[in-house]
Amino acid sequence: MLLHDAFEQAAQRAPDKIALVAGTQRISYAELYGRVRALAAALRDDDVAPGDRVLVMLENTPEYAIAVHAVLLAGAVLVPVSAQTKADKLRFLATDTGASALLTHAQLASVWVPALAGAPALRVVRVAAGTTGADPRERAWPDPHADAPTLAVPRIDQDLAALIYTSGTTGVPKGVMLTHLNMTSAWAAVQAYLGLRADDVLALALPPVFSYGLYNLLMGLGLGATVVLERSAAFPVKLAELLARERVTVFPGVPTLFGALLGLSDLARHDCSALRLLTNAAAALPAPHLQRLREAWPQARLYSMYGLTECKRASYLPPEELERRPGSVGRGIPNQEHWLVDELGARLPHGSTGELVVRGSHVMRGYWQRPEETLERLHPGPIEGERVLHTGDLFRSDADGYLWFVARKDDIIKTRGEKVAPREVENVIYQLDGVTGCAVVGVADETLGQAVKAYVTLQPACGLGARDIVKHCLARLESHMAPKFVEIVAELPRTESGKIRHASLR
Repeated sequence: MLLHDAFEQAAQRAPDKIALVAGTQRISYAELYGRVRALAAALRDDDVAPGDRVLVMLENTPEYAIAVHAVLLAGAVLVPVSAQTKADKLRFLATDTGASALLTHAQLASVWVPALAGAPALRVVRVAAGTTGADPRERAWPDPHADAPTLAVPRIDQDLAALIYTSGTTGVPKGVMLTHLNMTSAWAAVQAYLGLRADDVLALALPPVFSYGLYNLLMGLGLGATVVLERSAAFPVKLAELLARERVTVFPGVPTLFGALLGLSDLARHDCSALRLLTNAAAALPAPHLQRLREAWPQARLYSMYGLTECKRASYLPPEELERRPGSVGRGIPNQEHWLVDELGARLPHGSTGELVVRGSHVMRGYWQRPEETLERLHPGPIEGERVLHTGDLFRSDADGYLWFVARKDDIIKTRGEKVAPREVENVIYQLDGVTGCAVVGVADETLGQAVKAYVTLQPACGLGARDIVKHCLARLESHMAPKFVEIVAELPRTESGKIRHASLR
């Protein structure tokens, strides 16, 4: 089964059902499928061949959903690009992938027009909402009402479906090669434990170019559910109104998104009683956020999850375990084997701390045109010829095998001859009322080797100062773990997917 097959089947099964809601637009499955077929046919007319890479640079709009499925239907490889991407990065992605086409929007021309000059391999640029005339490669999107044939492109599940570039928390972004089998396997596993349904209304305020948002879009439309697209995530009041107005049942989020909603003084006046499922990924929710979410929406089941682009999802914590195992990201997903290893690669028993290794059909093929980096992450597995994923993330496990994230291996702070996991210090700082964000890093120190430094964002007029935070930590942590420096900042640097950029703070 190919990644887009489920969407086609859903469109044929319930053509009149609403597939997408975006502002005042309500698009049925029949209309959406017709627009997908038209764009896929246009790509074939542009000589986009099976296996060609196609950049998709669009906002969280119906055009994005159309483009994703059209690229797959045409047998090409999807390369999602954030609408916030700058010209230099777009040029890099075009060159690194050797993409033959770009699907974008006229309102983003200030970025893609200058990028085209350094991307001669791009043969065509399909522009929604009219061409600019700035480049001879531009073509308008096809008539949305045009009758287009259903393409039959010979592809198998071992072919590449997508190149998803890492968010760049460290080093140069790398293209994660994901096959149709990788992505449908991840989808099936997530579907198995979440229990998403065709009658769900899924609100997507996440950036759809990253793994978390993209999979929710694919799963929602593949199941025949209704997906509500929201571009105003920066305005939590509008998001709360949307959840109530559309009777949303499923809401995937990240800590920054949930934090913004919880910051609303009148959140309770929005009737979100239809919510039955909340999911959190990208970063762990601080314990106070978890508690307030459960108080705000007690009827909703909350899944805390861990994953990375290289395998989509690796673990989840069932809602009934939230009280018993606070802070845990759970155990492995269905159809997956995983274990912890020490610095020499030896397997560790439950109750240990080590690097997480993941084995399964959802593990990436490798990094695009980066064989050395691929070998660093994909190591020989138990069966001759297979490869397993060394995540680069450190976890501790309990006697039952439940996992707690400790740190990225690169983020561990070495101070006074001791190792400090930033997450452990961050969790203590988050206990303070008024703390809205926190990132702990190691900074060079002549005496200590590295000193612990905390960057903290606060609610306005909360009254906390740097000394209060240090005192709080000294009362709860070993002395070498307490921050030597605390800096109060207006905001923390984040990747486009919402993760804090610890590397840039270092």
